[in-house]
Amino acid sequence: MSKNKLSTLRVAVPLACVCCLLWASAFPAIKTGYKLLGIENGQWASQILFGGIRFTLAGVLVLIFGSLIAKKPLKPASASSLKYVFILSLAQTSVHYIFFYIGLANTQGSKSSVLNSVSVFLSVILAAVFFKNDRLTPFKIIGCVMGFSGIVLMNFGSLGFGFNFLGEGFIILSAISGAISSVLIKKFTAFEQPVVLSGYQFLLGGIIMALAGFLGGGRMSGFNAKSILIIIYLAFLSAAAYTIWGILLKHNDVSRIAVFGFVTPIGGVIMSALFLGEELDILKCAAALLLVSAGIVLVNLKIAERRNTH
Repeated sequence: MSKNKLSTLRVAVPLACVCCLLWASAFPAIKTGYKLLGIENGQWASQILFGGIRFTLAGVLVLIFGSLIAKKPLKPASASSLKYVFILSLAQTSVHYIFFYIGLANTQGSKSSVLNSVSVFLSVILAAVFFKNDRLTPFKIIGCVMGFSGIVLMNFGSLGFGFNFLGEGFIILSAISGAISSVLIKKFTAFEQPVVLSGYQFLLGGIIMALAGFLGGGRMSGFNAKSILIIIYLAFLSAAAYTIWGILLKHNDVSRIAVFGFVTPIGGVIMSALFLGEELDILKCAAALLLVSAGIVLVNLKIAERRNTH
């Protein structure tokens, strides 16, 4: 697919939505995987080990399928690409998820969802700092505020006050790491293929996570056909979603793509209700989706308008 097509709304929007739906499906899949493998809430080392295995496998999948499509083994184009792979493996995978899992084990899930959504704001702000064509405008700010309001509304009533650095603090650090990775992907894909970066950074980041979880005392039991299929599915969704996301960031403004991040936590709540039978407030969910959708439309319409005037 050409760069021009990937930069159009009719292509970028559906692909970004596919990524968000895949990530949303991870919420019930992860919970199911924890249950099957005997991982309890708060066992952050075992959760990191689980995540490390998932992302290592995701890297393998990306490299295998990417090589099959290219009809040759995928490898970094130069020695400089190894530096990009290493930096991304920290920002996008190992450091990002280690902070997230430890933070999640020490705070409420609802607060984690809201605080983690701060990464969208940070991505838009950092993009304005590092990319002159991705300016911070009032419309982008309003769009992000509307999207964030949707996430807050979705979790309203379960949000507590107070601050624990190992809880809320680590979730914020995870959000910062995620935002930085969006900017890094945009910069690095100017020099290396998104598929190559995705595959190798997953492989390295996953290994780092798995070692950190194992050395931290993480263990898993109960491997069977169901638990293995769950891990394979989680690896697949990560491989597919992050690779597509990287390709979209290469060909679009960071703000245009990053704002879709507000869809994921709402989608996670809906899918958890569908597949796990968790409680769902339909009216609150509908209102949250409306706010998020309006924010996405506002940001993207203004970007499209700016593109058309150049």
